[in-house]
Amino acid sequence: MAQSSIEWTEMTWNPTTGCDKLSAGCKHCYAEVMAKRLQAMGIEKYKDGFKIRTHESALHTPYTWKGQRVVFVNSMSDLFHKKVPLEFIQKVFKTMNETQHVYQVLTKRADLLLDYDKQLKWAHNIWMGVSVENSKVMHRIDLLRQTAAKVKFLSCEPLIGPLPNINLEGIDWVIVGGESGRKPRRMDVDWVLDIQQQCEEAGVKFFFKQWGGTNKKKTGRELNGRTYDEMPSIEQLEAVKL
Repeated sequence: MAQSSIEWTEMTWNPTTGCDKLSAGCKHCYAEVMAKRLQAMGIEKYKDGFKIRTHESALHTPYTWKGQRVVFVNSMSDLFHKKVPLEFIQKVFKTMNETQHVYQVLTKRADLLLDYDKQLKWAHNIWMGVSVENSKVMHRIDLLRQTAAKVKFLSCEPLIGPLPNINLEGIDWVIVGGESGRKPRRMDVDWVLDIQQQCEEAGVKFFFKQWGGTNKKKTGRELNGRTYDEMPSIEQLEAVKL
């Protein structure tokens, strides 16, 4: 567990680590860079660098947290990577179902997510999202929509192309952000404005994370002269669960 600087969550939990590149959004993967740093520092969890590893001991950690936390699951991996056994994914879901925290799970592997869907138990505190960085991967939204996840969201980060005419039926939340780092790819303001308008018209929560760039603090996260911090209501979801 680690406190997170990611604006839309409170902390991260990594029962698996490691991944490999799948689509254009992976080009400048921050997790890959971080994993290599942690490997060089001698951190046991990253002794194999960015190779897929499962961590049984991490499954028990959420039971020790007091209160209700908002948790990004696998900031350093993809839970639905083909090398992560279904049996281990089910163990992760068991932990999420048995604890009161809000878990935000994000994948680029929406095909495998849908394949496993009926073998997973979806409590209201498990939010499931897919990464949609450009129009070439919009099919991930349709696959997500077919799952039994109670809360569904899109992470359009890094947004590297326009996303016109998104089918937002059944989608609860959209996050948009520009790429940051040494060689960030451009994000056009019109792409962001279009997604924000689509969300507003569809009644979908919209969260603008950052403009990105080589200095993301300088570019900030204002859009239309304001910040967008909309999220699904945790209180409403708890009421539905009860």
